[in-house]
Formats: sequence, C-alpha cells, structure tokens
Amino acid sequence: MLSAADDRVTLQNASWELYQSMLREIGDGHIRLTYDQGRLEIMSPSGFHEDIKKALARLIEAYADAAGIDIQGLGSTTFDRDDLQKGLEPDECYYIANAARIIGKREIDATIDPPPDLAIEVDLSPPGVAKQPIYAALGVPEIWRYDGRRLICLHRTVENATGARYMPAEKSLSFPLLAPADLGRFLELALTAGQSAAVRELRAWMKG
Repeated sequence: MLSAADDRVTLQNASWELYQSMLREIGDGHIRLTYDQGRLEIMSPSGFHEDIKKALARLIEAYADAAGIDIQGLGSTTFDRDDLQKGLEPDECYYIANAARIIGKREIDATIDPPPDLAIEVDLSPPGVAKQPIYAALGVPEIWRYDGRRLICLHRTVENATGARYMPAEKSLSFPLLAPADLGRFLELALTAGQSAAVRELRAWMKG
C-alpha cells in the first residue's frame, strides 16, 4: 500500500556546513534536502509522491521521444551554490535547450553550468522551505508543479523591484505544443490505469 503523506522536518539556523555534510552522508538518494539561507528541510517522499513523479517523467520522456525533441534528464540531482547559500533536489529535471551543453558531463557545477531548463515538483503537502525562490536564484526558467489536484506550468520572470519569481503560464517554454492541462489528463490516467497505459494513450493522442 502506497503512503500518500510526505514526511517533512524543517530546521532553523542550520549552517551551510551542516547542509553540505548531510548531502555527503545521504547523497542523491531517497531523502530530499532543501536549503535556503539557514533553513533546511529534510523530506522523505511517500510512495504516492514517487508514483506521481515517475509518471510525469515517463510521460515527458515519451512525448519528447515521439516529438523528436532531444532532452537530457538528471532526475533528482543536487543543485547548490555556496555564494547564494541555496540548494535543492528537484523531483525530476531536464535539460532541453541546453541539453548539448551537459551531455557527457560527469559533474554539474551550478556556478558555471546552465541550470536545468525544466524542473518538476510534486507538492502533496506544504513544503517547510519554499523552493521557487531557490529555483529563481539558480535561474531555472520553467517549473511544472503538481499539488495533488492539477499540474501548473510556471515561467521565471524578472522584475526590477522584486527580482526573479514565477508566474503561471498556459504553455510550456520547453514544449510549446504541450499544454499542462493535456499532460495533466494523462497524469490522472497514469494514477488510475497505470503508467504504461497513460504513455500509450499519450502516443496515440500525438498521432492524432
């Protein structure tokens, strides 16, 4: 039986050194760590959370393959910057416009390499440390966020007064012909009829 609840613990006044130490000890495993200037969240995703994120990954990869779009997925790779005192691990992430720049790299340096073009976030419970400000600081242009009800596409915008933030959008920057509402339909199918059934339906829909 899949658990629907994510376990979250948030620490205040946590040092960057503690965050880095935990990254070394835990690695890119099942536990997710999010750090923003002294606030550290430790999250253990539920089985339902992982079902959703894997379904989204399979659908995105099937769409890109059928559409002939080159993508490079890096899963839940850690992206952190000492100079910003920020770091996180997306549920899934993809290089699309910048795929050629990171193919073959064994390590990603967030201070010199481009950020992912697309990050996927599944938020079934309110996070203890908000991820959007971290993504904005890292320069990630697009987030797809699923809150348990619907899939929302968010684009990074830059405003002089408030800096970078994310605004809802009807179309994807990475996949302009794929509306979040369409992908959301196939995600719901994946959660009821199974991931493979949803992928087959997506491919059939694309052939149209």
